[in-house]
Formats: sequence, structure tokens, C-alpha cells
Amino acid sequence: MQKIIEQAWENRELLKDETVVKTIHTVINLLDKGEIRVAEPKADGTWQVNEWIKKAVILYFPTMPMKIMQEGPEQYYDKIPLKLNMQEAGIRTVPGSIIRYGSYLAKGVICMPSFVNIGAYVDSGTMVDAWATVGSCAQIGKNVHLSGGVGIGGVLEPVQAAPVIIENDCFIGSRCIVVEGVRVGKEAVLGANVVLTQSTKIIDVSGEKPIETKGYVPERSVVIPGSYTKQFLAGEFQVPCALIIGKRKASTDLKTSLNDALREHNVAV
Repeated sequence: MQKIIEQAWENRELLKDETVVKTIHTVINLLDKGEIRVAEPKADGTWQVNEWIKKAVILYFPTMPMKIMQEGPEQYYDKIPLKLNMQEAGIRTVPGSIIRYGSYLAKGVICMPSFVNIGAYVDSGTMVDAWATVGSCAQIGKNVHLSGGVGIGGVLEPVQAAPVIIENDCFIGSRCIVVEGVRVGKEAVLGANVVLTQSTKIIDVSGEKPIETKGYVPERSVVIPGSYTKQFLAGEFQVPCALIIGKRKASTDLKTSLNDALREHNVAV
């Protein structure tokens, strides 16, 4: 399948070939079932991005015609159908939740009125809360809580770009935004309104000296919004950043530490 996808990527004329189209549709079906995924964890703690699968998702769009789709009283006009068979999959979807075909939600996932895009992977026990968005190809781990209004960015092009990865047992506070392939390590807690992009400074201020990184939140970190002073031609101004103010206590039960970790530092959920 990978060879056929790569060939079609280089030569779009091959999209007229029935075998190629069937292969693309097979890849999307496997994504929908969770049998393959755009990115997967490796034994050493890093992640492998399967670029050819992202290419298949992109190639899927021109093979699908625009058509009217009716779901109860709701009518849509789009290329990608909605995901089916929620009951059999053990997924709870509250009215108003929109889940596109080609995304995978494991057993025990709960979706309040929200949106999950094609290529996304949401693992078991995760809550996608009201008005949260899980973008294309985003990878969400087990027992994650995406609070109200959270924006998890999607990525299709450029193909080389990594998807956003939220690892197991993370708590992502209300109105947080995580985009541009940022990875949030296991059991990390983001307080409300944290914004993370590849250019956002993530500063650990829990020790005697600040430690600055970008693109990755270490495991069990407790993170809040912050700002730092930057010099521009017009003068000095405050620029947003994210502050690591401590670690989630390993001794605390995971189910209670989601909120407790923030309350310990007087941070809003």
C-alpha cells in the first residue's frame, strides 16, 4: 500500500486508476478502525510519523465527490462522511459531536459536542469536552481530558510536519491551544488558556534557574500561561510563553491529581 500511495503522490494522474483509488480508501478504512495510525509511539519514548499515511489522507479528498449527507434532521454537503457504528465501538457521542470517518476513537471515549477530524487517533478513556476540537492526524493518548473549548491543531501539509501529540493521562485545561506538532508528555497538566506552538517558549521556573525549551512539555509538568519581555524597534513588549511551575506528584492518584495539581499552585482549571 505504501508503494502505491507514494507513486500516486508523485503522479496524480494515477488517481484515475481504480486500483490506486481502492488502495487509498483501504488506508482510510484502516485508520478508521485504528489498525494503522499517522504517528505511533516507539519503545524508546519517541514517536514515529508515518508520512505515507498522511499522504493517503490528502489523496482521499480528490477521490471523493461532494454530496449531500443526511443525519437525522441535520444535512451536510461535504466529501467526507461521518463516522458510524458508535454503539458497537463503545464510544459515547453526545448530540452535537461531529466525528469524521477516518478518525479512530477507542472504546470508552466520550465526546461532548465537539469535532474530531479525519486521521485523528483518540485512545481509550479520553474525554473530548464541549466545543473541543481534535484536528486532522492529532494523536491523543489514554485517559486524557480535553477540557471545554480546547483546540488541538491538525496537520496534513506540509507532509513532513509532525502532528500534535498528547500522551497518556494528560489534563488539558479550558481554552488551551496546542498546535504545530507540539508534544505534551505523559501526565502533564496544562492550566486554562495555555497556548503552545513550535515557537512558544516553554520555561521551567520551578528551579533556581529558568530552563527554556520549545515544542515539548516534559512528563508530569504543571504548566500555566506566562509572558516575558522582548525588545522590538518600537520598544519593549510582553510576549506570551508557557511556564512550568512544578511537577505533578507521582504519589497522588491520577484521577484526583488532574485538578489537585493545579489547585496546589492556585491555578484555574
